Amino acid sequence: MKKFLVTGGAGFIGSHLVEALSKDNKVIVIDKFLHGNKINNINKNIKLIKGDVRNYKLVKKYSKNCSCIFHLAAFLGVDYVSKNHLETMETEFAGIHNVCKAAYKNKIKKIIYSSTSGVYGKEQFKNSPKENVKVAPESSYAMAKRNAELYLKYFSKKFNISCIALRLFNVYGPRQDGRMIIPRIFKWSKNNQKIIIYNKGLQTRDFTYIDDCIKSILLIYKKLNGYYILNIAKGKDTRIVDLAKLIIKLNKSKSKIVFKKIPKNLVEFEVKKRRGNSYLLYKKIKYKPLTSLKSGLKSTFKI
Repeated sequence: MKKFLVTGGAGFIGSHLVEALSKDNKVIVIDKFLHGNKINNINKNIKLIKGDVRNYKLVKKYSKNCSCIFHLAAFLGVDYVSKNHLETMETEFAGIHNVCKAAYKNKIKKIIYSSTSGVYGKEQFKNSPKENVKVAPESSYAMAKRNAELYLKYFSKKFNISCIALRLFNVYGPRQDGRMIIPRIFKWSKNNQKIIIYNKGLQTRDFTYIDDCIKSILLIYKKLNGYYILNIAKGKDTRIVDLAKLIIKLNKSKSKIVFKKIPKNLVEFEVKKRRGNSYLLYKKIKYKPLTSLKSGLKSTFKI
């Protein structure tokens, strides 16, 4: 039985990963529990530690004898990040440094890090970007994530530790934070409330179902060694207005869509088009996300 450390393991993606890992392994979770604990099935293989990834001694202590560190701890949600730029970046900078240092000290040979599709910036989404294109992050969150990718590249080469950064594209599914776009629209729709969409809703996102994301991560852990950056994406973008219409239809809702101008503090996060390219992911692990948006929404909300 192996042992893993998952930072941010009580969050949306982290909780699903922890549950999958804990079926056959010991899993240590470090989390601040700012938004509670989303782990549904806490069993004897899961140990929860309340703490901050910026605390090096804590990360070092609980990563001892681990086969891999899955580093997912981060501040999420454009509303929060837009008001807490410095704390967001500080958590990313200190977190990646502490995880890498702890891995080196404890002779851990693999780190898997959750980055973001946001590192591509706004221009690269004219096409479906591959991992090797020039990136141009614009938000504080994306800049911090890109910095962590570069830190991992150097660290991997210097100390011969496998470091894999995952550029996640709009992952959704059960237990996702209500601040995010899909659960927010679903709640409004379920209650027959007006659905607020910024601008005209023509901006697109590549929605990737959580089960596909977790399966990708587990296969990446099992199959890859060395330094990699990998997109995890469905490879199909959907207009936000069409997402809202689909959710209204699935809920048989009477909600109306209302368009509003995007607030100034969120402009830096706004991307007109976002669609990922998972060719390299498939090439390396022979798997890529397959769940359709409609099917994923039905599974998420048990419709």
